[in-house]
Amino acid sequence: MNHTQDTARPETLPRAPGSYEGLGAAVTEPVAASAPEELPQDHTQAILQATKQVGALLKASGYPFALVGSVAAYAHGVPTRLQHDSDFCLRRQDAEGVVQTLVEGGIQVVSPPEDWLVKARAGGEEIDLIFELAHRPVTREMLDRAEILPVDSVHMPVLAPSDLLESRLTALSEHHCDFGALLPVARALRERVDWDRLRRDHSDSPMPDAFLYLLERLDVIPPREPGRPREPQEHRTSEEAPHEGP
Repeated sequence: MNHTQDTARPETLPRAPGSYEGLGAAVTEPVAASAPEELPQDHTQAILQATKQVGALLKASGYPFALVGSVAAYAHGVPTRLQHDSDFCLRRQDAEGVVQTLVEGGIQVVSPPEDWLVKARAGGEEIDLIFELAHRPVTREMLDRAEILPVDSVHMPVLAPSDLLESRLTALSEHHCDFGALLPVARALRERVDWDRLRRDHSDSPMPDAFLYLLERLDVIPPREPGRPREPQEHRTSEEAPHEGP
């Protein structure tokens, strides 16, 4: 399927005060709203096409980056239909150079009100360039752990499985707790994830810890190592209490 550059201009997105200083010359500030467009029949392929286009430009820029989100899970072999945008993570200090590279490559870039990402459009598809994953800054160490994988024929850095699950677990909260969407990802990547590390990092966070416990109960991952704190003594019945004395 051939995809042409989308010439429609999205709605104006106000720039947050003080955000993205130095990007003004490169960031497009659209002034007209466009009519909604119908999604192509094969939306997965359209998103992959946009991902390849942006990924190729990012590779040529020389700035460190990694594919993240649902397209990263797809690249790792997680069976999923892509219906939304494509996400790339990069360091905040590289944002100006990355935006300039994309604009020169014909990608339309807009500045949203949020201060943790920049938005772009490629081939009619939305692209998010993210500086923070669940309020945690993207680091060079994280990007160095990325794996080079083919994304529908274009090789690019893809966030490592453990870091991909880490970003999804950290985003869980009382207001955003969709275990159903995360479960297929955990099942598909279970043999490539450092579950001990995730348990250590999230033992004090109720929602991520509950999801990890659910994975144990579903036999997706093995139970945590012996030595995990047990229930307080007063919560155990006399039949459960250990026998003392002769």
